[in-house]
Amino acid sequence: MAVYEYKAFNKKGKTVTGVIDADSSQEARIKLREEDVFITDLYETTAVQEKKSSANIVLFARIRPIEISVMTRQLSTLLNAGIPLVEALSAVIDQIDNKGLKKIMSQVRESVREGMSFADALSRHPRAFSQLMVNMIRSGESSGSLEIVLLRLADFLEQQIELKRKVGSALIYPTVTISIALIVLLFLLVYVVPSVTQIFADMKQTLPLPTAILIAVSRFTQNYWWLFLLSAIAVFSGIKAYTKTDDGRIHFDRLKLKMPLFGSLIRKIAIARFSRTLGTLLKNGVPLLNALDIVKNVVGNKILEQTIEDARTHIGEGSTIHDPLKRSGVFPPIVIHMIFVGEKSGTLEEMLNKVADTTDNEINSVINTLTSLLEPIMIVGLALVVGFIVLSILLPIFEINQLIR
Repeated sequence: MAVYEYKAFNKKGKTVTGVIDADSSQEARIKLREEDVFITDLYETTAVQEKKSSANIVLFARIRPIEISVMTRQLSTLLNAGIPLVEALSAVIDQIDNKGLKKIMSQVRESVREGMSFADALSRHPRAFSQLMVNMIRSGESSGSLEIVLLRLADFLEQQIELKRKVGSALIYPTVTISIALIVLLFLLVYVVPSVTQIFADMKQTLPLPTAILIAVSRFTQNYWWLFLLSAIAVFSGIKAYTKTDDGRIHFDRLKLKMPLFGSLIRKIAIARFSRTLGTLLKNGVPLLNALDIVKNVVGNKILEQTIEDARTHIGEGSTIHDPLKRSGVFPPIVIHMIFVGEKSGTLEEMLNKVADTTDNEINSVINTLTSLLEPIMIVGLALVVGFIVLSILLPIFEINQLIR
């Protein structure tokens, strides 16, 4: 059975597009006609087209992690109810609103129907489905517990989404505040300050130092605002290009871990990802070495990635996992100790999940602390800038009053 894409008019005269599976184009037309859809264009999505267009599907019809999570949980529920995989996939596809994901899952269903494993079918769409997801599903298929693995995978994805949401929410306030402050400051320097300070400049009197500095900054901003813009673009482009190199990525990620205030948060987020992902993979039967290969790609930090790769090498030579992690100095002692206890007691996956839970709680605490610290810091900073501008304008006025008296 093939997958067909179509463009058509519905009974209300509106243009609709979608995908449908059928043994032939004639059968596809009959199915659509029964649904009161009148075809204007119909063509088959072949396996070659599938591979070439997978990246474009994801690029132009962005698939959000929450959509993957919801689909995974729905599929787990259907399989747990005893519904065969192909029928469960058909039911899930009917619930999907995202056109890109709908098309991909239709292609996955047809691959499964032709005899391919579910994991292999998903692996043909790496931009939509992570290596972690594919390996967990492959493990679930091998052990005959696919519905349980899908449920755990849905829980894992939701936890990662929630963690990302918390971090994003914490950054919204300072980002918006700083952006508004810069806009207001630019407006003051370009429009307000010149009109006020021009009076003092016309007097040809010696101006107080703060006023002279303010006038110089205002004139420079008026005349060379484009220089600030070009400099910002150049710096951003340079940093981006440098971080794409191996050395640049290492230096940048090391710098992030050492940043005041935010370094601790970045480290904890990476450790939480490491612990949660590794614990989830091990719990679902993925071998340790394979699991570490997957985990190093999700921590989001080159320093931790190198540490995990080094640990994998030593484990392959017979070492325990906690020894190379301890020597790296990247992981906190409490995390190393819990991993050591898990190895000794044979409960490594449970200990890793406990580490992730504990680290998540610490992340919440750090986010709350940073939020409470950033607010007064930004208020004080803005007050100093505005205070300097007001003082620079008032000082000459006071001197004029004294001269009049």
